[in-house]
Amino acid sequence: MSADEFDPEIERLFARTPHMPDAALFTAQVEKRLEQGSRVRFLALSLAGVVGGAVALREAVTVNLNLGDGSGVVAGAAVNRGVSAVSTQAQGLAQGALDAVGLSGLEVGSLGAMQLFWIAAAALVAVAAAGAMRLAQDV
Repeated sequence: MSADEFDPEIERLFARTPHMPDAALFTAQVEKRLEQGSRVRFLALSLAGVVGGAVALREAVTVNLNLGDGSGVVAGAAVNRGVSAVSTQAQGLAQGALDAVGLSGLEVGSLGAMQLFWIAAAALVAVAAAGAMRLAQDV
């Protein structure tokens, strides 16, 4: 058999995929994995959107409303009072939730920016490690 006859024969053999007896089970497993990945992706994107929206809202609310005629100072003071009231209420809600869980001694407002940064960084590292372990188990 020459090389010119061999290549078309190989192409014909690989042009038709053989039917496997567990094709339906394989398809179901692949669809299940794809659906689980999309749920996690949806939750992660939703969480990122909520956090980004909260940061954008905070930045928009704390902008200096100086209108040039002296009324900006009053508007800025009103906005700042509203933000501090909401902040106080949010801290009260968070403290109430901690009391309900049994962590009444934990002060939410006492953490500084660097402590919150390192807590968030440690949480991200833990999530990344859990994701890597999950990925390693799936493969």
